[in-house]
This record gives sequence, C-alpha cells and structure tokens, in this order.
Amino acid sequence: MIGLPPCLSAAFKATPSFSPHSAVYRGIKAGLLAAISCALPSVAFCADTPSPTAAPAVHLTGQRAQYELSLAEVSGGNTLSASGSMTYTVHDTCTAWSTQQHLDIQSSTRNNGTVHLVSDYTTLESKDGRHMTFRTVQKSNGAILQIVSGDASLTPGGGEVQYEKPLKKTLKLPANTLFPMAHTLAILMAAKTGKTDLSPMLFDGTGEDGAQYTYISTHGWDKVSTAQAPSPLLAALPSTRVHVAFFNTTARAMLPDYEMGMRYFANGVSDKLDMDFGDFRMAGTLQSLSIPDKPHHC
Repeated sequence: MIGLPPCLSAAFKATPSFSPHSAVYRGIKAGLLAAISCALPSVAFCADTPSPTAAPAVHLTGQRAQYELSLAEVSGGNTLSASGSMTYTVHDTCTAWSTQQHLDIQSSTRNNGTVHLVSDYTTLESKDGRHMTFRTVQKSNGAILQIVSGDASLTPGGGEVQYEKPLKKTLKLPANTLFPMAHTLAILMAAKTGKTDLSPMLFDGTGEDGAQYTYISTHGWDKVSTAQAPSPLLAALPSTRVHVAFFNTTARAMLPDYEMGMRYFANGVSDKLDMDFGDFRMAGTLQSLSIPDKPHHC
C-alpha cells in the first residue's frame, strides 16, 4: 500500500481484462518531500529521533490484514463486474520490514469473458529506508503475465535499482525516493503534524520503469471510537483519510492514471479502500486483522 501494497494497481495494468486506462501506479506529480519536516531519504531515522519540539514519533507495526474487494462503480469501458480478496502481511524483523501481498480477483469483461487474476508481491525493506529487495508475480487464468524482481538501494543523493527480471538492467533512482514502508511512514508523519499534502518519489518494485511520482492529500488526525473501529485492535487509535494520485511518468499527462483513497491508522493499518481506475472503481473492506507482538529479541 503504500500501506496497502502498491502492486494491486500494477496487477490491473498488466491484465488485458481490465481497461488500458488503468496503466497505473507508475508515476505521479513531481515534487520533493518538503512537507515532511525531516531530510530524506532517511525518513525512518527521522521518525525515531524527533526534535524536542517535534510531535511524538509514528511507529508502524507488523500486521496481517484481509480485505474483501468489490466493484463500487462502473462508468463505461470493458469491465462489467469484479470481486475478490487481498491479504497483506507485514513482519517486523527488527532491522527490516518483510511484506507479502496476495491478491485474487475474478472479473467479467465485454471482450475477454471471465478472467481470474492472481498477484503475489513480496519485499524486504530495511528500516533505515536504504535498501529493498522485491519480487512481483502476476498470473491470469493460471498463465504468468509478468515477473518483476531485483533489489534497490538509496543514498541521500539518489540511488539505483538492479533488476533481475523481466530483464537484467540497472536504473538510477532520483534523490528523495522512498520505498513503500518509508512512504507509509511519511504519510502518517505528515498527517500527525497537520500537513495536508506531500509529493514524495516512490519506488515499490512492481514495475520495470524505476521510481514514480505520488501526490498525497491527508485529512484529519482523529481517534476512532470503539464502536466505529473496523477491529478492536484499532479502537482509540488516531487515523487520517488519505488520497493518492498517480501519474504516468512517460507522458505529460495532467490527469492521474489512477487514484486511491483509504483511511490510515497510526500504526500503518488501512481500511475503507477506494481504488479509482478511471472507468471503474473498487472498494476494499477490512474483514480481519491480527497484530503480532513486537519481536522480543529486537
């Protein structure tokens, strides 16, 4: 995910049953993370060492979240119906975050009939925000559509990604690029300190084109009552409504290719997902959540 992992949109992009207008998650409006009151890319360092006048640090947590996905709206195009599920797991390995996402969607389209899409996305991201390994496997009706894998590293002046698949190649990453967990942390830090917009570069490892741009709006930082919380584990935690727009970096487009809304809780758990692919929208509802204890050996 950005908290919800990013390969969801990349899976739609690679699947012919969905509208080509959803060539997604590969870009966004340029900008630096000036809205965050820390130097980048070491957002994780910044969160753990607040200044005396700074707001208390935001701390992400391990989690296993299961979502039900449903078609919320169709406004033309090829898609007739879509439903499915997604499981998102985060493990705290003390020095890194290990994430896994399993996405399973059944869709019905005018041109291709019923299509079964399965996408598996895994990462290992160091907590200092400097290194990440990644692998994405996307299948349609049992046939592999794409495998993207490799590792990436960042320094204060930029970085690079070394792809193993689909082709071996090396691409440069610009300064102020964030990996997914650091991206989530930056959003939560912005919301907690009252900042309403930010535009960090993001590299998530779901595509073969390097970093992308994201433009993010946040609204509020309010505690959720026990009655309104989607899980008892989230009761009384602050949360923020988040909107993210993604733009194609290879074209000078004024309109986003893809947009996503969600409610982020202070520990990095998401609910109330709203995924806008242009000619259709999907909603994601949190069905179950477990949060493990922090490893004792850390």
